[in-house]
Amino acid sequence: MGNETAGAEPRQPVMADVAKLAGVSHQTVSRVLNGAPHVRPDTRDRVLAAIRELDYRPNSAARALVTRRSQTLGVVSFASTLYGPASMLDGLEQAARSAGYFVSVASLRSLDSRSLQEAVDRLRDQGVEGVVVIAPQVSAVSAVAKLSSAVPVVAVGAGSRSRVPTVSVDNLAGAAAATRHLLDLGHRTVHHVAGPAGWLESQDREDGWRRTLEQAGVEAPKVHSGDWSSRAGYEAGMRIAGDRDVTAVFCANDHMALGMLRALHEAGRSVPGDISVIGFDDIPESAYLIPPLTTVRQDFAELGRRALELLVDELAGAGHLRDRVLISPEMVLRRSAGPAPRG
Repeated sequence: MGNETAGAEPRQPVMADVAKLAGVSHQTVSRVLNGAPHVRPDTRDRVLAAIRELDYRPNSAARALVTRRSQTLGVVSFASTLYGPASMLDGLEQAARSAGYFVSVASLRSLDSRSLQEAVDRLRDQGVEGVVVIAPQVSAVSAVAKLSSAVPVVAVGAGSRSRVPTVSVDNLAGAAAATRHLLDLGHRTVHHVAGPAGWLESQDREDGWRRTLEQAGVEAPKVHSGDWSSRAGYEAGMRIAGDRDVTAVFCANDHMALGMLRALHEAGRSVPGDISVIGFDDIPESAYLIPPLTTVRQDFAELGRRALELLVDELAGAGHLRDRVLISPEMVLRRSAGPAPRG
């Protein structure tokens, strides 16, 4: 009778099993697994073949004890299906995978100081090497400023207000470009549907719109407040539709622009014949709206890549070389914005 009992889990292969099957030493297997140079090609091939045959999986916990590297990064976000934060998280995960890192995500209902500290502490308990905090809200930036952490921390979406290294889209520049485009089309002024209070993106996009009008010598109209939803854009559109003096609207995100287009259509206002509309984000549906939406595109893949680069710099002790990264957005011209109507 063997030592294994009926129904017992089969023993997982260990590095010694790989070495025996490949006919090499334990140290040679370790060098192959760690990508070390100076291993003969035929030896490397035998080791890799043995790994495949045995379905060997390295013990990442044991390796971390030896190398003090877990190859795992923590990401703190908040529970949201909004396009921007969700796309930031996706961009970070893709960039981390491409760089050979695992990602452990802590999703919070709110990014207050206590919740954020607890999340970072939990991630540290998992052995993460560094933490990225997606912080698009003013409260989140304040919480990051109070954070105590023994691992490097990088914030995403925190603008210039963060006290830790941060990567953000230049929302001011994007809003300014959208507003300037409408003014260049001959519109006397541009109305704005803003995002919710407490969001950095809302504040920066409203500031970019307002500053551009001021620079053009145009008084800024009253802001229409929204909450990022299509319903908010629809309700603002119903109010705007009856005002024949309105010829151009900049919405702080594409979902509100979508609602705006619906309201204007129902009211019999032509876009862009009567009113031009521009959004922000370039959600996948933007090109298929009626009419296709002119918008400001954010490159979330680039945002994730640059955030990862910044965190790796922090891990290497070179974070002081660049602690603020602003990514320029891009105007996407489609058919929802046109020349101001005559008369």
